[in-house]
Amino acid sequence: MRTGFGHILAVVGISLLLSACGGKGGRVQTVQTPRAFPPPPQAPSVMSEPAEIYGYIADHFWDSFLDKPYPGDSSLVNGVRADDVESALGRYVTLLETFCERGKATKSVEGFFKKVSDFQANNPTSNVFGFFERMVPKYLYDPNSPVRDEDLYHPYVKGLATSEIVREEMRPAYSRDAEMCSLNRVGTKAADIIFTGLDGRKRTLYGIKAENTLLFFSNPGCPACEDVIRQLTGSEAISGKISSGKLAIVNIYIDLEIDKWKASASVYPKTWHNGYDQSYTIRKDLTYNVRAIPSLYVLDEDKRVVMKDAPVEKVIPYLENI
Repeated sequence: MRTGFGHILAVVGISLLLSACGGKGGRVQTVQTPRAFPPPPQAPSVMSEPAEIYGYIADHFWDSFLDKPYPGDSSLVNGVRADDVESALGRYVTLLETFCERGKATKSVEGFFKKVSDFQANNPTSNVFGFFERMVPKYLYDPNSPVRDEDLYHPYVKGLATSEIVREEMRPAYSRDAEMCSLNRVGTKAADIIFTGLDGRKRTLYGIKAENTLLFFSNPGCPACEDVIRQLTGSEAISGKISSGKLAIVNIYIDLEIDKWKASASVYPKTWHNGYDQSYTIRKDLTYNVRAIPSLYVLDEDKRVVMKDAPVEKVIPYLENI
């Protein structure tokens, strides 16, 4: 079940990406004196297109941090306070999700993993690889992260699954995560779902015709699910789009306590398509990577994935403006 994730992005400061000055600044630090995390790179002046500029910044975001090994005690990560490196990771993820084209963002993460791996291979006593092995999943794969993004995590966890730096006993788990992240990726057609309604009739996800579909995996009695329901039903814009046929909400229960679900189903609006996975296919055959409830997917008219397991804070504004 989803819970709060603290203030994970309180120090994102994405504006720094647009106002960064050049140069690395400072001298090589002493053993106990932390250095500042390097400022973001400046794109070459010949670049004028925003997509090109942001892509360049993403590709070179970690260059000055990983340019050489810096001495320091175990509380530092290559000479920088661990909290400052984590804040930089938050800025990097926000840059990828907010300003970069999707393909470019995933390619950047692939390059990021290679840089971290190469740095560790050249500096075996460094804690850099281990730090990011913990922190990248925290931001991109933790079910409670407000910036979780399986498509961005996919290239990183693929690298972890085959890396000789990773402990051998951990690689099968990372391989499994990579396989699950590959399901229903943004831009691909979502897997169809056969579900049973309260009236006993079977329906399919692809049988629901609408310009946009919100696929909502929920459980009865789940406080976070109830909050999502309140936000969806409390939005006049979303209610209007449902009435006009522009939006359909398909609300699916995927666990085994069907009687409990039926007893609680009255909380779901009758304008939604509410049902349960009678054959337990989603859990058994793993057609969707539902790691926590609630889980929200936004689909277009052709049932292509627009948002995958997206935070409600992103889903509601998107639906209100389609």
